[in-house]
Amino acid sequence: MAESKIFSTIYTWRVRVGLLALILTVLFARPILLSLLVGLAITSAGLSLRLWACGHLKKEKELTTSGPYRYTRNPLYLGNVFIGIGVVIGSYSWWVILIFAIYFFVFYPVIILEEKGRMQKFFPLQYNPYSQKVPLFFPNFRPSWPKSPRKFSWQLFKKNRETRTLSGALIYWAILTVLMFLF
Repeated sequence: MAESKIFSTIYTWRVRVGLLALILTVLFARPILLSLLVGLAITSAGLSLRLWACGHLKKEKELTTSGPYRYTRNPLYLGNVFIGIGVVIGSYSWWVILIFAIYFFVFYPVIILEEKGRMQKFFPLQYNPYSQKVPLFFPNFRPSWPKSPRKFSWQLFKKNRETRTLSGALIYWAILTVLMFLF
C-alpha cells in the first residue's frame, strides 16, 4: 500500500519536477556549436518518434498497436529519452547529465508502470496478448505486432496536442542557441 502511494505521488509530480529540471538545465547549460548541433539532431529524432506515435494514438479509446506501437509499447517515452539525451548533449554540462539521470531513473520506471496498469485496466483482453509480444520500452527492430490498417493521422496528432511538445522544444533550443553566444 505504501509503495502504491509513493508511486502515485511520483507520478503526480512528474510534470512539475520535469519543468523544474528543465529550468535548471537552462541555468547550467554551457553549449558549444558542436554540442548544440549533435544535441539538436538527437532531439529531432525523439520529436519525430513522438510525432509518429501521436499520429496513431487514440488515448483511452482503443489500444494502439499501429505505427511505432508495433515495435514498443511506449514510443512516446522512448522519444522523450532521445529528447532528454539531446538536451544533455546540447547543454554540454555535467550538471545537466546528473539532472537528467536523476529525473529519468526516479520518474520513468514509475510512469511506465502506471501506464501499463492503465492499459491493463482499460483494455484487459487486448493488452495481455499485446504485452507478451511487444517490448515494454526498448524496441525490437522488426515489428513485434501484425500490421494494422490504421495509418498516420494529422488529426490525431493535433488532437493529442503534440504541438505543445514541438513548441517547447523550439523555445528550449532557441534559448540554448542564445546561451551559446553568451558563454
